[in-house]
Amino acid sequence: MAEVVVIGAGLSGVAAVIALRRAGVDDIVVLEKSGRLGGTWRDNTYPGCGCDVPSMLYEYSFAPNPWSRCFAGRSEILDYIETTAATHEVDRVIRYNAEVLTARWDPAVHRWHLETTSGTYSARAVIVATGPWHRPRLPDLPGLDAFTGTAFHSARWNHDADLTGRRVAVVGTGASTVQFLPEIQPKAAHVDVFQSTPQWVLPKPDYPLSPGLHRFLRSYPAARRALRGMHHWTQEAIGLPLRHPRLLRPLEAAARLHLRASVPDRTLRHALTPAYRFGGRRLITSSTYYPALTRPNVRLRPTRVTAVEGSHVIGADGTRTRADVIVLATGYHIGDIPLADRLYGTDGTTLARTWADNRRAYLGTSVSGYPNLFLLIGPNLLTGTTAVPTVVEAQLRYITSALTRLRSSGCAALDVRPEAEEAHQQALHGALRTTVYNTGGGSGYYFGVPGVNTFCWPWSTGSLVKRLHAFAPDAYTWTPPASALPHPRTVNGRRLV
Repeated sequence: MAEVVVIGAGLSGVAAVIALRRAGVDDIVVLEKSGRLGGTWRDNTYPGCGCDVPSMLYEYSFAPNPWSRCFAGRSEILDYIETTAATHEVDRVIRYNAEVLTARWDPAVHRWHLETTSGTYSARAVIVATGPWHRPRLPDLPGLDAFTGTAFHSARWNHDADLTGRRVAVVGTGASTVQFLPEIQPKAAHVDVFQSTPQWVLPKPDYPLSPGLHRFLRSYPAARRALRGMHHWTQEAIGLPLRHPRLLRPLEAAARLHLRASVPDRTLRHALTPAYRFGGRRLITSSTYYPALTRPNVRLRPTRVTAVEGSHVIGADGTRTRADVIVLATGYHIGDIPLADRLYGTDGTTLARTWADNRRAYLGTSVSGYPNLFLLIGPNLLTGTTAVPTVVEAQLRYITSALTRLRSSGCAALDVRPEAEEAHQQALHGALRTTVYNTGGGSGYYFGVPGVNTFCWPWSTGSLVKRLHAFAPDAYTWTPPASALPHPRTVNGRRLV
């Protein structure tokens, strides 16, 4: 029994425990399917893995960190999450190796019942903190199972596979490839990079942050706030044209200049030039990706992969490339909450089924028909420029306000009204229509449901924080306490006599 169960012990789950305790909620259990916390930063171990927003924005507001670089690497981020968790004794409430099998809302007792690989739990409220960069997307490639070499997804990097002197085929050119290609290129004998769609790439202003700088920033907190503010407003300046595409030309010009300066070969430049608007797909920054593509042992294959035959990777243009190792850099099921087919709402329907036509949530946090359930990084809460911790902390202020209100009201449950959810959806998708996310001509990443953008928040970061600042009780239906309800005739499907 617990007042709140948090599912997932990554960046969001750790923040949830700390926020709940600060709000006076101490009866917490965290269910983590792995044997270690860290989430995305635990699972993704590919070479060069790191943050694509400035480090000072990728931290909890209550735990500033002396980052070693402007853009931190994966190991440093994982250390930061683990250190913060240890400092706040989050470990005490984590149940490791406890994968959630089902979570069902029981209307008779107004609680969630969760079946896990380590036992059964009951909770008044559930916070889902599983994150969007969780489940690798594996392509359906005929012949891949019979590949004579080694094949793995970049999100599950096989560190036993030595790439030294090997022929490597990389399938996909998203954010992961941009980070790991410069790391593996010097080791491999040859790398073929299969690109179905080119990316817009801006230079990455990465640089070391010296211990002396951090000593100065500790002595003058206002200076650190100013530096963090500079990073924030730089991100917001990039985000503004994404919402107003008529302002995109300077960003597109900067990206083209970066491409021209990095890639002397005109044919290669042409193959790397996108046909859609800047921001139509996920934003990518790198100062090392383009140079890696120009190395003598790297060849760009501007075609999608259609099959694998023996030791050869087959492109849609008929290209046959021999490979010893295949790295599938084909992304994640971004719009899917991994537990969507295991969460059962008031009518016994799974969240996956509820979301079959459109993944929706009120302020990306509450879903009608799923009382006392809250999603962290739910649908339509991210942009290409907003740091995840900013979104998570804003959501947690909203969620803890909701739980505090639920406690003080004496009610048993709250459930967002369908009309409030629908009104939010109408406003959100109306605003998205004119953004580059919807009009830029990109595909896939933002559209979790065909034709429906389920990823992007169409307004500014400031607007997001403001909307989530104050809990909106009128948007919810409130269930009276159990003592005020008619006595149930059945419990868990069994008739009472």
